[in-house]
Amino acid sequence: MDLLLALMLAEGLWLAVRRRAGRSSPGNCWPFLAAGAAMLLALRLALTGAWWGWIAACLALSGVAHVLDLAVRWRRG
Repeated sequence: MDLLLALMLAEGLWLAVRRRAGRSSPGNCWPFLAAGAAMLLALRLALTGAWWGWIAACLALSGVAHVLDLAVRWRRG
């Protein structure tokens, strides 16, 4: 799971570099990536037996990121 989180971070950085260089890239994908990363982190914490509060915080963060992602997509549409 740590590898997946690292790959998601690398993808986000790669997209940011492409966008800054003026190449075509998807729109603001940070909320989408943040939601997925928070869910992966919650899963990792759950599998390692972490305190339930940390798991709930990661899931709440994922929910907030999903709402932000939906708001961005809704404004474009």
